[in-house]
Amino acid sequence: MNGDEAAAGPRCLVTGATGYIGGRLVPELLAAGHRVRCLARSPGKLRDHPWAGDVEVVRGDVRDAASVAAAMRDVDVAYYLVHALGTGRDFEETDSRAARVFGGAARAAGVRRVVYLGGLTPAGVPEHALSPHLRSRAEVGHILLRSGVPTTVLRAAVIIGSGSASFEMLRYLTERLPVMVTPRWVRTRIQPVAVRDVLRALVGSAGMPADVSRAFDLGGPDVLTYRDMMMRYAAVAGLPRRVILPVPVLTPRLSSHWVGLVTPVPASLARPLTESLRHEVVCRERDITRYVPSPPGHPVGFDEAVRLALRRVREAGVSTRWSSASVPGAPSDPLPTDPDWAGGSLYTDHRQARVDAPVDALWRVIEGVGGENGWYSFPLAWALRGWLDRLVGGVGLRRGRRDAQRLRAGDSLDFWRVEEIERGRLLRLRAEMRLPGLAWLEMSAEPDGAGRSRYRQRALFHPRGLLGHAYWWSVSPFHALVFGGMARNIARAAAGSALTRTEERLPVR
Repeated sequence: MNGDEAAAGPRCLVTGATGYIGGRLVPELLAAGHRVRCLARSPGKLRDHPWAGDVEVVRGDVRDAASVAAAMRDVDVAYYLVHALGTGRDFEETDSRAARVFGGAARAAGVRRVVYLGGLTPAGVPEHALSPHLRSRAEVGHILLRSGVPTTVLRAAVIIGSGSASFEMLRYLTERLPVMVTPRWVRTRIQPVAVRDVLRALVGSAGMPADVSRAFDLGGPDVLTYRDMMMRYAAVAGLPRRVILPVPVLTPRLSSHWVGLVTPVPASLARPLTESLRHEVVCRERDITRYVPSPPGHPVGFDEAVRLALRRVREAGVSTRWSSASVPGAPSDPLPTDPDWAGGSLYTDHRQARVDAPVDALWRVIEGVGGENGWYSFPLAWALRGWLDRLVGGVGLRRGRRDAQRLRAGDSLDFWRVEEIERGRLLRLRAEMRLPGLAWLEMSAEPDGAGRSRYRQRALFHPRGLLGHAYWWSVSPFHALVFGGMARNIARAAAGSALTRTEERLPVR
């Protein structure tokens, strides 16, 4: 490293930058004067982040030794913020294998520290008795500690921050159910931690002495039951007092479906969260403060963490969400440029409409689709499709949006994900609902002369096997109602929006 590079601060490799914590850690590292390199399977998902121009992005996968070795070159601190949860029955082995690859590459590259964020484990419970989720997190920590590279393992329980899965679960359960019949785990003691304290510890860990290689517990100042958390959330949010009735019959599996029914968090993600709440998760030490001192006001208390998170939600200032990372098992193939890609079929549904509004008015409507704004046609059909997706283990329609007005590549949008966005011209969404094939929805705006524009819409489906073909033909009779209505209503909404803006600009006489 030459003098200029040393003056610029250590180079940090961040894996999981498309996820909830990783996407927030990158700007914190930059603010601390560090140089950042991000390892991502799909670098395009990072393109629209505000900090994208200040980091180096390399394509790779933590399971691929060659790409990890290349990403580790000249790295001082490597952050491991990925996991294989939900990728299949063998996710624990996948996690272990990826951690061994990462640790080995860090050692070979001369990385001076690895930092890993895992889960807080209960005292007195053998690891084999833990939930698969917690057991895998613990094993990854052990593997990295044995890698031969000084390692910091940070262990947190429930992370409270705008957009975190734990916060969204707590928020929707409390807001939607004034009277709740709840599982036994609502009585379990938990030590939640504010996301800003987690980020502070992650950044501070980069400067730990070389002779420190161990795990640290992370927690806020409050130890609460989940019931306490719901009651205190209601108080902070200004809601009436909730009535909570614990019952003994809700297993973790049933609990996850109950959470999936009430909240936007799908059962596949709710299950590891609820399983982790079966045992008491309370910090046994606060040694992290020796190396990352707490400034005044930290660690942040539960009520203040909720207050800060709610303010971010209400001000549309949520930078990352639990759904920022791709859904495990969801298709990631980009839209093919060849309609006869791989010799297969590609079904399409084309719609267009002339719009009595300029392109910018039409684009505002296109970029605002989904979430609270809906999909501009037959709401019952969209809701039913979302419910059917949840019944078969999909994400459903209720993930909503990160931001009510602006989208960026990689954002989740209900049961879609933004695959491509050319602001002012094109929005392409890739389906993440459970389907017997791959599906996309494209919406585009183009000028049409004299202050008008043209809206073009294209739904595409690449079937997988006979079931895929049968699926397309079974739903195609409804396309005129769903997709045709969507095109007409988007055109009307754009025209109405343009008219309203014109009237607002007219002088009052």
